[in-house]
Amino acid sequence: MRIALFTETFLPKIDGIVTRLKHTVEHLQRQGHQVLVFCPEGGLREYKGARIHGVKGMPLPLYPELKLAFPGPPLKQALQRFRPDVIHVVNPAVLGVGGIYYAKTLQIPLVASYHTHLPQYLQHYGLGALEGLLWELLKLGHNQAMLNLCTSSAMVQELQSHGIERVDLWQRGVDTELFQPHLASRSMREKLSQGHPEAPLLLYVGRVSAEKQIDEIKPVLAAIPQARLAIVGDGPQREALEAHFAGTPTYFAGYMQGLELASAFASADAFIFPSRTETLGLVLLEAMAAGCPVVAAASGGITDIVSDGINGYLFNPQDPQGVVAATQRLLASPEERETLRRNARLEAERWGWAAATQQLQTYYEQILGRSSLPQVA
Repeated sequence: MRIALFTETFLPKIDGIVTRLKHTVEHLQRQGHQVLVFCPEGGLREYKGARIHGVKGMPLPLYPELKLAFPGPPLKQALQRFRPDVIHVVNPAVLGVGGIYYAKTLQIPLVASYHTHLPQYLQHYGLGALEGLLWELLKLGHNQAMLNLCTSSAMVQELQSHGIERVDLWQRGVDTELFQPHLASRSMREKLSQGHPEAPLLLYVGRVSAEKQIDEIKPVLAAIPQARLAIVGDGPQREALEAHFAGTPTYFAGYMQGLELASAFASADAFIFPSRTETLGLVLLEAMAAGCPVVAAASGGITDIVSDGINGYLFNPQDPQGVVAATQRLLASPEERETLRRNARLEAERWGWAAATQQLQTYYEQILGRSSLPQVA
């Protein structure tokens, strides 16, 4: 099978979407398929045997790490040379709209997938009044596809409630070989706690941006003064958050990946995730695979992953003290925390990337075979 993948973000950028796409491309290539990735130009020409067609773009004003890449005639020519069996557009916004257009004009079967809950993001950038318009644009784009995939059951229901059709679930995935509990280390605790390895160590990993609501972790530090916080990642809000957390025991570690990131997860006492905008929350699965108990907002795709009191703790996102109480509860009982660690790892072990990619391959085959699409349970 020949798959043309259109994405608004790819390597060298690092985020949950790129992580999913990296593993998807790798497993599709392993199965003998050929993938051509269309993405904003980033210097890469190839990944795991898949060719990369970089498209020139400009930085997004509110988020310079993201680039707006505009489709043009060379993109159509590259598609015609590749002769894809299916086009898959990921989070169609600018470049992905080109993928939709060429799928229609060249009569190539189209799949779309939804990974970023953009309508909710608008509130955090002072653009909430545009939410209705954005849903209409999303509906217009996604309803061109023969199948729309979401990464959590909550997002399946959300898209359907806004008039998006032919929606189904693309199961979660996590690298359980990389993220493992045994990678916990005292040297990593020394680094993340800035020389206080005996103190309770709280961890956040992900984009450092407004929609992640990282600022809401600060009251936890006030309520648990002996705790330390490490923020792993980077983004447009870093400078503002450094000012916000000034005077608290908070360490901004910047980007980590690979074994270093896996060790950071495994070495922490709790992973704190206040975001309400997650379609899935891949970093939660990575934390759980590493045996790190999670404290997360009961919102969006997170409730598909975290079972309150079994493999982590959920808090009511409407309760301003919810994250504080949940973190205090987690740190108060070492025995219960160890039980959560074990259960978190067991949950993560159910979700390998090979199975998630096999499911995607099956969706492609069903579309190509013009068989009826499976219904959402």
